[in-house]
Amino acid sequence: MKIGIIGFPGSGKTTIFESLTHNIMGNKRGTHIGTIKVPDKRVDILSDMYKPKKTIYAQIAYFLPGFQGHGKEPAKDYNIWNEVRDCDALIHVVRNFGGYGFEHPDLYNDFFNFEQEMILADLVVVEKRLERIELEKQRHRKIDQEELALLTECRKNLENEIPLRKNPDFAFAPALKGFAFVSAKPMLVLFNNEDDDDSLPDLKDISFKESCMIIRGKLEQELAQMSDEEAEDFLSEFNITASAMDRVISQSYELQGLISFFTVGEDEVRAWTIKKATFALDAAGVIHTDIKKGFIRAEVVSYEDLINAGTYHEARKSGKVRLESKTYEVQDGDIINFRFNV
Repeated sequence: MKIGIIGFPGSGKTTIFESLTHNIMGNKRGTHIGTIKVPDKRVDILSDMYKPKKTIYAQIAYFLPGFQGHGKEPAKDYNIWNEVRDCDALIHVVRNFGGYGFEHPDLYNDFFNFEQEMILADLVVVEKRLERIELEKQRHRKIDQEELALLTECRKNLENEIPLRKNPDFAFAPALKGFAFVSAKPMLVLFNNEDDDDSLPDLKDISFKESCMIIRGKLEQELAQMSDEEAEDFLSEFNITASAMDRVISQSYELQGLISFFTVGEDEVRAWTIKKATFALDAAGVIHTDIKKGFIRAEVVSYEDLINAGTYHEARKSGKVRLESKTYEVQDGDIINFRFNV
């Protein structure tokens, strides 16, 4: 999973990136990517239980694109949008702090002005494609009518300043998959607050429509550089119940409808990330295409049932381990052993 961090210059994108990835950048220019382990206490406990040779956590990559704009002027060549088109989701950082050299924060306009640039970037892509389709029609070439209808609907929404994520049914239609529209991506709005401000701004026009949370970027950046013992005292002093990394990851998973299932054994304990409502057959394919191809059954026990039973053997004896077919919808926390034959 790759999440792009976007926003106006001065919003604190770099600070957020550094606090999430624990990656303090010497060179602030250019693009940066940081891949981190997704913290999951269930993986820790399963690893203690099985004592495997390897423990593998799910991973998430945060991407900070290069940005050549100044002040509140986004780059006019739309390179930033091309850079984030392959991201699975976006974090829009909005400045909510002042200080020397900064104007008073203007959250409402900052959010909507940047949103307009995103919508415009997609509109340019849609209009260029519609122009090419019109030329193909004039040359009496065969037209994909489904693509034409979907793009026309996209243009209507974008011209009405509606981001495509509000209409995922057509924005993510297979016929439009290759366009990777940026305004269609799931988005978390992250208000970057002052150190002493832990409240969510009262902006109903934004919070009613978008997934929003706050972060105190400078505090979190300091926290990322501390030892575990120092961090514990720091969290308590500033009334931070969980680190930014934990909270943003949790929100990112929820935003995209993601869950984790686990495979366990003496060789390896591993977390796998899938979408909610994924069938067992497709979950098997996440591990390996051969497992999907030769799928027979999925042997499943929930994490809670395994922990309550104490061992896999006891969970089986008490009837908590069950065999499921390929159409079983995998649940968050399922521990699965796939039976297959290739």
